[in-house]
Amino acid sequence: MDGLLLAYYGDDFTGSTDVLESLSLNGVPTILFLETPDARDLERFGNVRAVGIAGTSRSMSPEEMEASLSSAFEVLDALGPEIVQYKVCSTFDSSPEVGSIGRAIDVGQRTFDSPFVPVVVATPSLEPRGRYVVFGNLFATVEGTNYRLDRHPTMSRHPVTPMTEADLTLHLGEQTDREIGLLDVRHIDENDGTTLDRTLDAVAASNEIVVFDGLDREHQQKVARLIWERCENRGDDPLFSASSSGLNYALSRYWRSAGVVSASEQPRSVEAVEQILVMSGSASPVNCDQIDWALDNGFEGIRLDAPRLVDPDTAEAARKEAIDTALRVLEEGGSPLLYSVRGPDDNAVERTIERATELSLDETRVGPRLGDEQGRITRGILDTAPVERVCVAGGDTSGNVAPHLDVFALEFLAPVGAGSPLCRAASRTAAFDGLQVALKGGQVQTAHEGADFFGVVRDGGILP
Repeated sequence: MDGLLLAYYGDDFTGSTDVLESLSLNGVPTILFLETPDARDLERFGNVRAVGIAGTSRSMSPEEMEASLSSAFEVLDALGPEIVQYKVCSTFDSSPEVGSIGRAIDVGQRTFDSPFVPVVVATPSLEPRGRYVVFGNLFATVEGTNYRLDRHPTMSRHPVTPMTEADLTLHLGEQTDREIGLLDVRHIDENDGTTLDRTLDAVAASNEIVVFDGLDREHQQKVARLIWERCENRGDDPLFSASSSGLNYALSRYWRSAGVVSASEQPRSVEAVEQILVMSGSASPVNCDQIDWALDNGFEGIRLDAPRLVDPDTAEAARKEAIDTALRVLEEGGSPLLYSVRGPDDNAVERTIERATELSLDETRVGPRLGDEQGRITRGILDTAPVERVCVAGGDTSGNVAPHLDVFALEFLAPVGAGSPLCRAASRTAAFDGLQVALKGGQVQTAHEGADFFGVVRDGGILP
């Protein structure tokens, strides 16, 4: 594609919409595909400057990642972008066994042979819920307090990939044998221009992976320049990076300052609707507060029977009950909110795993099995009820629900909360083509940090 600045693969669906939003808001027309696009898919959207593929590798084993990422990276390489990004979560969710970022880098380097792999995770642009990297350690802000990730109230207790080490060089070093270096905050603060270039070149000369510190927007701007100039020096070969949306915020703003792209128009809300459908699979305490708010403000809660849904013998009946209840709520003029878990202390998770154990099901497949059932329930509701706006909460849940709606691409419509915008869906099923969808990460809040995310989706989004 002519003029393509960036192509990316997102390790989960909500992380992929995070990039879609950050680029779109900063003057970079972007299309996010939920499956590998073909030539006709690309032609449908005209002249874009960035293309993404939303994946689910964050929940994959290293062996599954090998098969999935190899083909995806080849597709992105063929598009001819300046830089290819393996988009990771800003909380660096990963382990050697699940969602290994190190394995993703290993696979990517076989395709791109990048002279070094920049790892940019610092995202001060997400203030007041910023992400900061200082001397290689990742910090995240929660309700005004900055937590090192291994002491973070949610990520240190993550049920699949708990963050037990905040030093990204050490955490990533458990996932790959490649040498990892750090461009730390002292160099970024003290050096400028050619001195900073020489410092990066020296770090990259002895390390195939380079983690970048970042504490503020000035750091962000310097890092963006360093990376972009190295992209331009690669000629027809793209630079490969494993980074969060911190890279996208940094690059898009640098591109604007350098005249590579034009300033975007101020984003606007879209029209409110009377009813929406919410499907939630996140156990995050933030998402729990949002469920509580919704149930206190006119939404009708429907608890999914997760243990029955993961049991092949009872799944169909449990699924039908959920669909029938949601349709009844819609018929009565309400907005159904279906949820499989309500916060980290909900024993639904434990009961579901216990049932899976009784059935001799692999515990690592319980989440995907439940997510698939949530996708079937969502499809069953929308096949009958003409709902025009849907919100899915939970990164893995979003990745399981969207395919059931035959959604193959998303365009940015309006901001709701950082990284989880309201989008217009392109679907191969005519009834769902144009459906408005918000795919929400569990910890994402609205711009004013309220618990009213589902209400804001219903009302058409708000300005950041």
